[in-house]
Amino acid sequence: MKPDLTPFLGQTVRVVVDRPLGSVHPRWPDLVYPVNYGEVPGTLGGDGQPIDAYLLGWEVPVREAEGVVTAVILREDDVEDKLIVVRPGPRPSDAEIMKAIWFQEQHFRSRLVR
Repeated sequence: MKPDLTPFLGQTVRVVVDRPLGSVHPRWPDLVYPVNYGEVPGTLGGDGQPIDAYLLGWEVPVREAEGVVTAVILREDDVEDKLIVVRPGPRPSDAEIMKAIWFQEQHFRSRLVR
């Protein structure tokens, strides 16, 4: 059973980036990350690994970052859901979030929860 990630909404988290902006997915060479992507240390996702997070608002590759969880991506056809982490300040719209993460979420039945 997948953990409920909605309690993370509004929380500040640290994300360790394992796929920086501009990097290529290790199994799918056509998949280039247009955002920084990583995991939240000390957490446990549905796949038994730390919870994954998309970092939005960092325009350069980073190794880690701290930000606020503004949304959760619920995947109906996968064992893990994802966090959307942004810089403090104005929040992106639902449409802006989906556009930024579509490169990967297009392969899943996903929906955004705030």
